Amino acid sequence: MKQKISKIILNAADNYSAISQDHQLNQKIYECVDISINAFKNDKKILFCGNGGSASDAQHLAAELSGRFYFDRPPLYAEALHVNSSYITAVANDHGYKDTYSRMIESAGREGDVLFALSTSGNSNNVLKAIEKANDIGMITIGLTGLDGGKLKTICDIVLSVPSNDTPRVQEGHILIGHIICQLIEEGLFSNV
Repeated sequence: MKQKISKIILNAADNYSAISQDHQLNQKIYECVDISINAFKNDKKILFCGNGGSASDAQHLAAELSGRFYFDRPPLYAEALHVNSSYITAVANDHGYKDTYSRMIESAGREGDVLFALSTSGNSNNVLKAIEKANDIGMITIGLTGLDGGKLKTICDIVLSVPSNDTPRVQEGHILIGHIICQLIEEGLFSNV
């Protein structure tokens, strides 16, 4: 059992190391930070979506921006699209689960807003429809996915692909990347606070 635990931890560490050495991925992370800072400076918002563990990650990252990360500062308009459970269940019941996020994007998204769409496989139908609707509106779309990227990789403005196809490692990578983005946004906007 102890060897199994050590192996899992080493696999996670190897995944983090692969992320740190992926220069193209790191450049894209920097671009996402720059896009996000510019969006906030122009009174735009950041929306997040995902399913299951990715929904939890989306909500986690939205909270880091709307609340605080390293230090107290004014809140930023960031929201995970699934947090209104009455809305999600009504749309899923009346229109189908595939439309849950696209309908929220249609009502809340504006040109210049940013959508971070999380899908480990890159093939979640409701996430893909949200990206398509965001693209139609003129939002900037950023996909977080795994190594393969699925259909998501072909429809986002920027794709952050964790170099793994192991779902837990991909999700851990998404939180690492998300935390990096949140930290650098906070520092970029509030370095004098």
